Amino acid sequence: MSTISLITGASRGLGRNAALSIARAGGDVVLTYHRRDAEAADVVTEIQALGRKAVALQLDVGNVATFSHFAMQLQAALRETWGRERFDHLVNNAGHADVAPITDMQEAAFDTLVNVHFKGVFFLTQKLLPLLSDGGRIVNLSTGLTRISAPGWSAYAAVKGAVEVLTVYMAKELGPRGITVNAVAPGAIETDFFGGAVRDTPEYNRFFAGMTALGRVGVADDIGPMIAGLLGESHRWVNAQRIEVSGGQGI
Repeated sequence: MSTISLITGASRGLGRNAALSIARAGGDVVLTYHRRDAEAADVVTEIQALGRKAVALQLDVGNVATFSHFAMQLQAALRETWGRERFDHLVNNAGHADVAPITDMQEAAFDTLVNVHFKGVFFLTQKLLPLLSDGGRIVNLSTGLTRISAPGWSAYAAVKGAVEVLTVYMAKELGPRGITVNAVAPGAIETDFFGGAVRDTPEYNRFFAGMTALGRVGVADDIGPMIAGLLGESHRWVNAQRIEVSGGQGI
């Protein structure tokens, strides 16, 4: 029986790459999207072309009030597509950037970062735990900016730091169910994240490449396969860890 992985924010970027990497490894996928329904449908088509099953569901990870309805939609999708009641892996990937110096950060922007990256991760995981199989996996996405600092990223890095602490507590509390929980912290990656800044702005790209041991910034293919591998049986003893995937950034 194939595994079923739920990945939030998988219509683009790292989430999309992780979904395709999981499918290439033989797993099925439930992916969520916020507004990009056409892109999500394309990812579903790509996964199906690999011979795997996939379903796309709409979800705003920053709106906790919608999580009960989403859980019901997920339960229906599991029954209709797989004839199952539970899924195996949760990847809390969805997110965005809002960058400003501490002196200029607006409260509304700060609250949105907290709601999406921390409160959403906490309460979505809580809501979905009854549907997550014992012996399953949870991966929370963090950032290399919790280890090295860059001006303007204080609020974003702080909420990701909270996710890293939450990861350890999740691993402790869910251990009796055999569920492992880890945080993956990418370095600078060429995707459309933050408006594609690292991908499309040569000075940003050169700056981060210059502080990376391997002499370049990352690409989505450096991250997605790693997440897929972490979900596999070969990594069953990796638990409660912050795993940086940055090519040696800032060492």
